[in-house]
Amino acid sequence: MSKDVHALSGLIPVVRMRARSIDEPGRVSSPLELLFDLTFVVAIASIVTQLAHSVAEDHLGTALPNYLMVFFAIWWAWLNFTWFASAYDTDDVPYRLLTMLQMGGVLVLAAGVPTAFSSGDYTLVTLGYFIMRIALVVQWLRAATQDEAGRPTALRYALGISIVQALWIIRLFVTQGFSLGLQIAVFAFLAVCEMAVPIWAERRGMTTWHPHHVAERYSLFTIIVLGESVLASSVSVQSVVSAGSSSGEFVLLAASGLALLFGLWWVYFLEPAHVGLERNRDWSYFWGYGHYFVFASLAALGAGLEVSVEAIGHHLEAPAVVVAYAIAIPVAVFLVAMWALYRPLIRPTVIPPALSLGAAAVVLLLPLLTGVLPLAGVVLAITIVIALVIAGTILYRRPPQSKAAGPSQTTQGEREAA
Repeated sequence: MSKDVHALSGLIPVVRMRARSIDEPGRVSSPLELLFDLTFVVAIASIVTQLAHSVAEDHLGTALPNYLMVFFAIWWAWLNFTWFASAYDTDDVPYRLLTMLQMGGVLVLAAGVPTAFSSGDYTLVTLGYFIMRIALVVQWLRAATQDEAGRPTALRYALGISIVQALWIIRLFVTQGFSLGLQIAVFAFLAVCEMAVPIWAERRGMTTWHPHHVAERYSLFTIIVLGESVLASSVSVQSVVSAGSSSGEFVLLAASGLALLFGLWWVYFLEPAHVGLERNRDWSYFWGYGHYFVFASLAALGAGLEVSVEAIGHHLEAPAVVVAYAIAIPVAVFLVAMWALYRPLIRPTVIPPALSLGAAAVVLLLPLLTGVLPLAGVVLAITIVIALVIAGTILYRRPPQSKAAGPSQTTQGEREAA
């Protein structure tokens, strides 16, 4: 489908679904994709709130498995829609209606998050996930019907997703009364089955996903997750101010938290993902799947920041060192994940490995200073570490300046490396 036709497809009832070109010029996220992402704001906000309450009550050990499992459902449904849209987005009436159905599934899933955390009841979460996945099966069946070249791959996707969804429904009834450890084991098995479907479906050739489009979609979702962290912190700040508990430490914590989120945003966008995906398409599974740790850590950071603000204005069951680690661990996981994901894609990575891995180690040690420093001081120290990573990368990777070209001119290759 040509770019001009796609621009008008919202006015056309039905467009024949064809694989889009991998080098289509000017490919960006569509308004429908942006609207689709907004529904995930609700789901992520719900899971961040539940995790924050669990940290505050010092119940992290029981809440963390629920967080990781529910976040997998959110992330995996978003990921599958993103990669399908990159290859087969028609933006016609059937496509839009099926996307709306997936959005409804996200909202059902979000409604089930509180009961999943409080009582381990995954009925609504599973139902919402099922709605999203079945809508995607219909999309793949449509692609199989209308795109002859991609029919075998599309049919494998539809079959694989359908089988795994049946297993999720069976799990809902079979695992009642199982111990938490056994439930986690069953979940892990089904999660592996989910991630195996694309690998099996595309074993004889990949779908025509667009590297720049996919990189932009992941970037936008990263901003959404960071935005949830800002929102969670803002709500806590409002509650502290309303209670009249603000102080110098509170101001320091609020400023440090904002700077920390800004610094992690900076770190994420230092690496040119679109360049790496374009040059190393074979690493797309590793890069795409590995972003689970990036997204989950950034969302968890929002919960940690929310609890840290509450700790200033209220007495919490969780000790200060636990609250500090609720911030430090997500930051360290984010840094290690960024190093691992971009190491095979971009050689050398823009961020020197010694900086990212060294910073992760230092961040994990800083919460031990909570007996010496106030909680706000520990958060400030973590923020300074991230600032040093950014500054060190800028100084280390600064493009060489050509005397002939002048101080403000660089080559195309240097701009890509920067």
